[in-house]
Amino acid sequence: MMKTYLLENKVLAVKLVLASLMLAGGAIWLMGSSAAQETGAEPAATGRPALTVRTSVLSEGKWSETLSANGSILPWQEAIIGSQLQGVRIAEVKVSIGDHVKRGEVLATLDNAIQRGSDGAPQGKILAPDDGVISAASANVGSMPQLGVELFRLIRKGRLEWRAELTADELMKLRQGMKARVMLSGGRSLNGKVRAISPSVDPHTRYGYALVSLNDSNGVIAGAFARGTFDVSGARKVRWLPSSAVLQRGSQSYVLAVDAESRVHERVVQIGQRNGARIEITQGLQAGEQVVESGGAFLTDGDLVLVVKE
Repeated sequence: MMKTYLLENKVLAVKLVLASLMLAGGAIWLMGSSAAQETGAEPAATGRPALTVRTSVLSEGKWSETLSANGSILPWQEAIIGSQLQGVRIAEVKVSIGDHVKRGEVLATLDNAIQRGSDGAPQGKILAPDDGVISAASANVGSMPQLGVELFRLIRKGRLEWRAELTADELMKLRQGMKARVMLSGGRSLNGKVRAISPSVDPHTRYGYALVSLNDSNGVIAGAFARGTFDVSGARKVRWLPSSAVLQRGSQSYVLAVDAESRVHERVVQIGQRNGARIEITQGLQAGEQVVESGGAFLTDGDLVLVVKE
């Protein structure tokens, strides 16, 4: 009887201990749950950010796409002036190189001993065919020029233009009336417009030319070397991203779009022109979509990132 009583007491004690442990565990759980509710704490996020990043969205603006070329400053048109009388001596030369003349102005007189006026003055005259600047003069007093031989050369209207040398592919980008900017040695620059475009290229050099009318060529010397640029864009509107946001894999361009849960996803895009640190996006991305601005090379599709708010 004594052994049975002791055994029953041990079983009862074990049950009491187990019941106490269960009650204590429940109390601890209730306390923790209550504390979480009071502080408003959220369950911990799964995973850690792979990288802290800044994001960009598509920007829109006008770009100026330019084409560069080299060339020379040349006369717009040159008139070759000679004598229309043969065997007549030049009596007087009235102009020299660099002189500005008007249409009809006397450049030289001819001493025609056979045909003289009532006052005895020479009858023959060499006249300027247009307004312009004398660019060459080979007439000499006393000489007897042959018919049609050049005595003077005249830059018509005093106008100069830029002859730019370009490849066939470059020429096909140009249109008449396109704006151009011409830079001379010494830092002077001139504005102009495309007047004419060569319809072919030299088969040996593979270059053709474009002629650019200059707005103001005063003080410019014909034959001078000049560099210039053409505005071939028409200041078109483009959508662009920083070039650091666009990644390359083989021939494919892509960006890393950031979703609402701060995870990145590869997005294939079509790119256009580059302008400094900007690159045109023509297809594959919508306005307002956030993409990783830099550091994308260290991320893979699906990575969690911490976005820095500026």
